Amino acid sequence: MRSHLLNGLTAEHYRRSVTEGVERVAARLATTGRPFTGVTADALAPRIDAVDLDRPLGDTSAVLDELEDVYLRDAVYFHHPRYLAHLNCPVVIPAVLAEAVLSAVNSSLDTWDQSAGATLIERRLVDWTAARAGLGPSADGVFTSGGTQSNLQALLLAREEAKTDSIARLRVFASEASHFSVGKSAKLLGLGQDAVVTIPVGHDKRMQTVALAHELERCTKDGLVPMAVVATAGTTDFGSIDPLPEIAGLCAQYGVWMHVDAAYGCGLLASLRYRDRLAGIERADSVTVDYHKSFFQPVSSSALLVRDAATLRHATYHAEYLNPRRMVQERIPNQVDKSLQTTRRFDALKLWLTLRTMGADGIGQLFDEVCDLAREGYRLLAADPRFDVVVEPTLSTLVFRYVPAAVTDPAATDRANLYARKALFASGDAVVAGTKVAGRHYLKFTLLNPETTTADITAVLDLIAGHAEQYLGESLDRAS
Repeated sequence: MRSHLLNGLTAEHYRRSVTEGVERVAARLATTGRPFTGVTADALAPRIDAVDLDRPLGDTSAVLDELEDVYLRDAVYFHHPRYLAHLNCPVVIPAVLAEAVLSAVNSSLDTWDQSAGATLIERRLVDWTAARAGLGPSADGVFTSGGTQSNLQALLLAREEAKTDSIARLRVFASEASHFSVGKSAKLLGLGQDAVVTIPVGHDKRMQTVALAHELERCTKDGLVPMAVVATAGTTDFGSIDPLPEIAGLCAQYGVWMHVDAAYGCGLLASLRYRDRLAGIERADSVTVDYHKSFFQPVSSSALLVRDAATLRHATYHAEYLNPRRMVQERIPNQVDKSLQTTRRFDALKLWLTLRTMGADGIGQLFDEVCDLAREGYRLLAADPRFDVVVEPTLSTLVFRYVPAAVTDPAATDRANLYARKALFASGDAVVAGTKVAGRHYLKFTLLNPETTTADITAVLDLIAGHAEQYLGESLDRAS
């Protein structure tokens, strides 16, 4: 069994195995004509359940053959131009190369004696991103598993920085379009059910700052302590960006921590044309960025940035076996001192190789392309009487629904849209997302693939309309 351990003696076995695996994936990517096969859980589960994990196949080729059957053939392929559903981007090749390197070397980014140069690369990338955001010379941060962890850590820091003798008095303010992780983080931090104050959004799906000002004032008068305002730069459903300068002004007025959840909108940090849409982010106390959303990186690749490096002390714990206090005086750079995680992958290498190969402008150009595509998609939807589109996109998301001319019952329209999404997914021809707007079911395109064209959008809209019309026709037949 030692022949399977990666070391100097097995380097050739490693090269052959990985090459064969890469060739299988490359062949699958080259021949995949749809984003999904339409396989159901009921159909796929028996194949996976039938695998006897106690009887290894032993041979790499046999294992990869089996993998074709249980995974590769039926995977959802985000690289396909008609995958239009969630915030999953196609990935760039330099980042995939980095995955192979970091997995093989297997550095752990908790302490210097486990990572050495990897620690310095991550720190350099944090500094680079913080500079792009304009957070100033005292900024710092750390890579995380994703936006949910980044938001949790940001609110942990905000909680510890808040001046109060009672955690029950703390309040967090976020728009009704903010990410669910805000409420989840509040619960995990022990803040209580009423800790998150929801601020309404306007027709543009941006936080209403007049309402925020009112709630900040009300909470203060009621003896409560405003702990943090979470502004969203790229809401999950609409891609909307809250009015960051106005929110920053209110945070300064009330002495409140300002966190910007830019998990989606962080791509604008590299944009060649739309960087101004993040104006005000430089005044934040903390920022969430998800490179695996709009920097075209594989999952996971995310970071939390802070304006004041000293605030990261609230996540610091010392263990004699790992990062004893003496290491701080010895200037040994241990990333575990900043992180909620201990063992942590060298995910920063993916962004490093991407920047060193493509450059920031290369990333920004790709993100600008999908933003432009969304504007074209909006014009198509606005001009098509079959659809109702909610809001003009700020980033690359379109929320809309099919509206049949002959049906006036909103509930029937809801059912038609739900059916169309389900039928489209079952066909495998395209994958779209869904959400609710004012209690009604809508569909969503999240456009993150520069290879997607307006022709793809038009074709998918026609498929949606066809499925919805089929459902409504069958419903009328059943009714009669």
